Amino acid sequence: MQQFYISMISLGWMVWMHPFYISLTEIRQNPDSQRLEIAQKIFWDDLEVGLREYYDEKIDFLNPTDSEKLTQQITDYLLSHFEIKLDEKEISLTLLGYEIEEDAAWFYLESKPAEWKSKIQVTNRILTNEFSSQQNIIHIYKDSRSPRSMLLGRGKEKDSLSFSR
Repeated sequence: MQQFYISMISLGWMVWMHPFYISLTEIRQNPDSQRLEIAQKIFWDDLEVGLREYYDEKIDFLNPTDSEKLTQQITDYLLSHFEIKLDEKEISLTLLGYEIEEDAAWFYLESKPAEWKSKIQVTNRILTNEFSSQQNIIHIYKDSRSPRSMLLGRGKEKDSLSFSR
């Protein structure tokens, strides 16, 4: 039993000493509106660090002194660090809102109606300047229930996929 406790303490120490940095993004095109619908899950404490570095000021994500200012900062940060091109055409995105879920937050973005024949290019630099081990997982759903995925991070902030028509 003592060895079990030592193992658990060692594992906890290793996790604490070597945290992981990750975000998850899901991209789908609404077949009716032709808009891209994007959901991004980001750990809010990591995002606080990113916003603090980007704006050079203290950010309190959970208890902001000015929630409208925080929303604008989040919007500017996300839209300057996350870009999509469909068939070589840059797509404009809008932040619809966000919700906090325990230790992370979901951010919801949407594009204007856009034609998407086959190719998508995603650039995701979210938190890559702040955390060298940041990994941004992208799941892309096009005409199927099964996603195709990308793994982006520092040194590989951009990738593309082609889908058959």
